[in-house]
Amino acid sequence: MMQYSRKTRAMRVLWLAEMLVLTTSVIVAAWVRFHDDEQTHRAFFELAPLRALMLSLAVTGAMAALGLYQSHVRHSINDLLLRLTLSFGFGGVALAVAYYLIPVVYIGRGVMVMALVLAFIGITLLRLLVLHVIRVESLRQRILVVGAGTNANLLNTRLRRRSDRATFVIVGFVPVEGQVVEVDRSLLVEGKLPLGELATRLQIDEILIAPDERRGGLPMEQMLECVQRGISIIDLSTFFEREAGMVQLNVADPSWLVFSGGFDYSTPRRLSKRCFDLAAAFLLLLVAWPFMLLVAAAVWLESGGPVLYSQERVGEGGRHFKLTKFRSMRVDAEGDGKARWASRGDDRVTRVGKFIRLTRLDELPQLFAVLRGHMSFVGPRPERPQFVDMLNHEIRYYGVRHCVKPGLTGWAQLRYPYGASVKDAEEKLKFDLFYVKNHGLVFDLMILLQTVEVVMFGRGAR
Repeated sequence: MMQYSRKTRAMRVLWLAEMLVLTTSVIVAAWVRFHDDEQTHRAFFELAPLRALMLSLAVTGAMAALGLYQSHVRHSINDLLLRLTLSFGFGGVALAVAYYLIPVVYIGRGVMVMALVLAFIGITLLRLLVLHVIRVESLRQRILVVGAGTNANLLNTRLRRRSDRATFVIVGFVPVEGQVVEVDRSLLVEGKLPLGELATRLQIDEILIAPDERRGGLPMEQMLECVQRGISIIDLSTFFEREAGMVQLNVADPSWLVFSGGFDYSTPRRLSKRCFDLAAAFLLLLVAWPFMLLVAAAVWLESGGPVLYSQERVGEGGRHFKLTKFRSMRVDAEGDGKARWASRGDDRVTRVGKFIRLTRLDELPQLFAVLRGHMSFVGPRPERPQFVDMLNHEIRYYGVRHCVKPGLTGWAQLRYPYGASVKDAEEKLKFDLFYVKNHGLVFDLMILLQTVEVVMFGRGAR
């Protein structure tokens, strides 16, 4: 049985199950709403199949657009709940438009709201059950690694936690002849069987290619045979991108970045991102302006002096711009003129500054940079020119992050705590490159919603 077909069928079964949940929700909601009104109940059920189908297609269509039917994408519980919430929200909007265009399928606000609530509960429970089932070891994706050197051993050092391997199990590592073995010997798969036969015998779903040196060391004919048997082949860079949401710098070569897809800077994408930025910035300013006045007053009352401070930062294309924040440090924080990273427990931070940093209120003036077009709402955080010059020499691919506008929040801010060293900058770059490569409107919206959690719990602030 071919792996692709098995996964495709599984997604189709899940879709049909969720269509059934949505259809049942409409029927139950209509019965609850009209059970004491026989005439209306009968009239509703004359077109009930069409009405239920319209609601089901609207919601599952939104779920598909948000990646909930992609078999290769892994979702955490929080990510799943966010995507489901967005799907039902977008599905509700789509239904409102559909009812305007096709009035005959209108089911009424009461029935629609009740049906969506019932369906949300039902689909959430179904998805949580599916997550539990696929995390059972016997049902997780079985992976065979070709390579046992430094690159392959990254799987044991970077993806060693149980949560990192929630959806897959590494069956073993196949050493490549002539290359150093770094993986623990107990994890090696010994034997001289051809790769296809070995994969079949071990019931492998996917083969991960992770040698230290590719030239002349890969059994291409055997790999082609595996593909023909329905066993997928994936390289290490793509595997880290898929499973960890990062670009692993020391294994990603320029050719992979060029040919692996992504980097959408088309006109529609630029327009959608700019519209998203303007809408988000205007809405947040509308809500936040009273808090901005309070912060300004608190900063001035505590230490006098300027309420705002500006720094030069590096933006899209390496161009410099002025970034403005509420002042959270003493006026003489950099009296010697030397740029310094903020550190944990930094004694330059004022009492008010500590609070507004923790709650991210000091960032609010940057909304005007978004409106001016110097920044985006979501993107890599902008760094100071002094740090950028240093990091460009220290870290591979660091300049790639400047091919998009910097952002108020970003994927790296969600996945990695505040950076205060070259090592931290390198770790954050792995997530910044993932964003630069995979950014899109839905991804931006997901990051924006998850940022609310970061602000509420004060994670990553210094």
